[in-house]
Amino acid sequence: MFSNMMGDIRKLTHAKPFVPFNIHLADGGRLRVPTVDHIAVAPTGGRVVVFGDDDSYDVLPSLLISRVAVDQGSSSST
Repeated sequence: MFSNMMGDIRKLTHAKPFVPFNIHLADGGRLRVPTVDHIAVAPTGGRVVVFGDDDSYDVLPSLLISRVAVDQGSSSST
């Protein structure tokens, strides 16, 4: 499950055109990724960083990510 989830996040991050998506967390929280500039994935896949528009950020251990979901009806972003 871990490697598949990180693989899905990598695919979504590199999709052309980019489509916004949500990362759902084990504690019920959710983080929106509106553009490719709002996310970074560690080379090992152990952590994901999601940036806010105000330069805030959340560092997520990959084990806390329960699922990812593409925004319904989203258009591409730059």
